[in-house]
Amino acid sequence: MTTQQPGRHAILSGSTFEEQIGYARAVVDGDWVHVSGTTGFDYSAMTISEDVVEQAEQCLRNVGAALEEAGCSFADVVRVRYLLPERADFEPCWPVLRRYFGEVRPAATMMMCGLADPRMKIEIEVCARRGSGV
Repeated sequence: MTTQQPGRHAILSGSTFEEQIGYARAVVDGDWVHVSGTTGFDYSAMTISEDVVEQAEQCLRNVGAALEEAGCSFADVVRVRYLLPERADFEPCWPVLRRYFGEVRPAATMMMCGLADPRMKIEIEVCARRGSGV
């Protein structure tokens, strides 16, 4: 679902978090698409795997849906941030991340931090520019 505002529009995934906290899954501003930190929840069922690699896959499915609704794809991603509570969980995710970003090569940062729910093991945020894809 998309909401309209002058000069920009918001993309909502239907996650209960968006309503409870007051944010959008993504905001499109001109050619720029800013996708909020996205976790491994399957928002249709509001379930989350205990496995960090499965969470990474679901994060990227969620991000991909927002990018698609914004009229772009992973090829347009110029910046990605990975947020994880546990440093040791990052390397097991590398094959998944490489599948989505290996050809794109966006600027990337991994940060260790606490996440909103202890079940969350990874959160991924991206910035894309429509039409800039490789």
